Amino acid sequence: MNRPDPITVAMQSAIDGGIFPGAVLAIRLRGQLVFQRAFGHAALIPEQEPASLETIYDLASLTKPLATTTAILCLVQDRRLGLDDSLADFLPELKERAVGRVKIFHLLNHSSGLPAWRPLYQTIFAYEQTTPGFLGSQTARRMAIDCIGQEALVYPTGSQSLYSDLGFILLGMLVERISGCSLAVFCRDRVYDPLHVDSLFFLSAGAMVGAGAAMRSIDLVKVAPTEHDSWRGRLLRAEVHDENAYALGGIAGHAGLFGTASAVLMISGCWLQSYLGRNEFLPTDLVRQFTVRQATAGSSWGLGWDTPSAPSSSGTHFSPQSFGHLGFTGTSIWVDPVRELEVVLLSNRVHPTRHSKGMQQFRPLIHDVIYREVTGNCLSSPRKDSG
Repeated sequence: MNRPDPITVAMQSAIDGGIFPGAVLAIRLRGQLVFQRAFGHAALIPEQEPASLETIYDLASLTKPLATTTAILCLVQDRRLGLDDSLADFLPELKERAVGRVKIFHLLNHSSGLPAWRPLYQTIFAYEQTTPGFLGSQTARRMAIDCIGQEALVYPTGSQSLYSDLGFILLGMLVERISGCSLAVFCRDRVYDPLHVDSLFFLSAGAMVGAGAAMRSIDLVKVAPTEHDSWRGRLLRAEVHDENAYALGGIAGHAGLFGTASAVLMISGCWLQSYLGRNEFLPTDLVRQFTVRQATAGSSWGLGWDTPSAPSSSGTHFSPQSFGHLGFTGTSIWVDPVRELEVVLLSNRVHPTRHSKGMQQFRPLIHDVIYREVTGNCLSSPRKDSG
């Protein structure tokens, strides 16, 4: 009997160690899918359900590069937006606020000066108590803009980077203001449908928004549950885990996207092929500008994408030209354009609670194992298994 390969052993050890209940791992090398497998369970409660290649995960902050950053790049490509434009040029209600003077570049680079996070959902939910239906309304979204606008900048713009959900919430609102439609619909019409990516969408009150035509009748039972949330009083399934995104109706610039590993790989592949000049869908010059580390002191951030730092969740072998992103729910993308290596790992490590431990240590470990196994011994055909 064949011995399990090191990638499988590492993934199974994470499940056995309680890091996540299950996951889907997809790896592509030089355009060839070399590994694709589901591990463990999509759900542990109320009943166990096996993970499969069709399992849909809450992508959390992968929303930032896969939706918001891609949308911003498209608006720049279409000459509807410039990276040196100020936020208030498009959100005039912020004209007299400090953040209104911040450039789009700095929001993408997490160097705007905005704080990392604020519990916007608490303010919005307070109104929901007296005005049912307020959650997710346009008035709630305007309230979020106003609340962020009231924030003092915690450091001078451009002097350093501080990863900020607030900045990406504003970027999502900016896309909507320029395009005249929701972020979900813009991404569908401008990016996902032209690339034939169906299984990538936002969920608003249990309904898919921005999904391709083939996905509009999908069984939402395929969505892996996340946390049993004490605030909402239920196990979260087919609704966004992030509280602020939930308060904004499930469609936000920082979180809210759902999808399968194969769908994520299609978008990462578009970025990679555009980076290499083999795909004209995204301009190579802009892709390279967005994915390269910017000259912000002490920062590894590009524009909407991170680059390897020391230590890095990409491990120790990915080239300095690599770009990637993480999601709080247990998701990640890393792309190495030098080796033409793409790694997508989707899990629901927050199921049934966000207090699971070990993901931070596991991510670099699995990427090191993948690099050694795949680049040193390229598999001749993809391993596809729902084990």
